[in-house]
Amino acid sequence: MSVDGMQLHDGAGRRKYLTAEERRAFLAAAEKAPRQVRTLCLVLAFTGCRISGALELSARRIDLEAGTIVLESLKKRRKGIYRTVPVPPRVTEALDLVHGVREAQKSKDGGQARLWPFSRTSAWRYVAKVLERAGVAGPQASPKGLRHGFGVQAVSSGVPLNMLQKWLGHAQLSTTAIYADAVGAEEQSIMHRMWA
Repeated sequence: MSVDGMQLHDGAGRRKYLTAEERRAFLAAAEKAPRQVRTLCLVLAFTGCRISGALELSARRIDLEAGTIVLESLKKRRKGIYRTVPVPPRVTEALDLVHGVREAQKSKDGGQARLWPFSRTSAWRYVAKVLERAGVAGPQASPKGLRHGFGVQAVSSGVPLNMLQKWLGHAQLSTTAIYADAVGAEEQSIMHRMWA
């Protein structure tokens, strides 16, 4: 299935998304990375956002009490379109510990400074290095593979497509539906639930 050129497999039929096992290995490798790289990896893995979306994140868009992160949908034709993504407590706790979110929110500017000082290229390299340390190789070994892995994991876990569409910031449900085209263990899991 292809929507606007977006596919879950490359031209040779190789998977472009991380499996659940690869995601676990990535998160384990991220735990050993420098603190700011670790938090970037957590945000990418648990929100499915793009690197550019993570890099523009500031403390003011992290709700520690609700356990959510508010991301701007940067690929929209206009600015100021936001989406809220719930994340596990370990993500918001790590962000607060490493970036001082709570204190930044109390500051004079309310926490508008970006959390990471990285350029997009540097961030991409840091994430690729963590993927390498996790033993992830192939077309899925990229930040985009994390985004696709998030989508496949969500569908495999029974998240409704309209909710996933909101979290990923897709304008069209047909774009999000690509993740329902998962294969391998993810497809087996979906099929098992169907016949259970």
